[in-house]
Amino acid sequence: MDKSKRPFIKSKRSFRRRLPPIGSGDRIDYRNMSLISRFISEQGKILSRRVNRLTLKQQRLITIAIKQARILSLLPFLNNEKQFERTELTTRTASFRTKNKNK
Repeated sequence: MDKSKRPFIKSKRSFRRRLPPIGSGDRIDYRNMSLISRFISEQGKILSRRVNRLTLKQQRLITIAIKQARILSLLPFLNNEKQFERTELTTRTASFRTKNKNK
């Protein structure tokens, strides 16, 4: 077949294959905090498999390791940054109220 008569020609773009997030030497374990923390969002949620680019088996092992680390209190269940901000505001308003009462 002649090249000029081909209806669909795929462009030959070069692409760089991304490295897998878990290397062959990395052990998926609840004690490996540097590895586990890469798969948790800022809110403390476990990221999905599509975001992590993991295989199904790796995602299952990561999920189990994260849950074990949470139970052993190596990781928090939630990232409560907003809760700490509220406590600071309440202490400030409480001290403001006592100053006004003394006047």
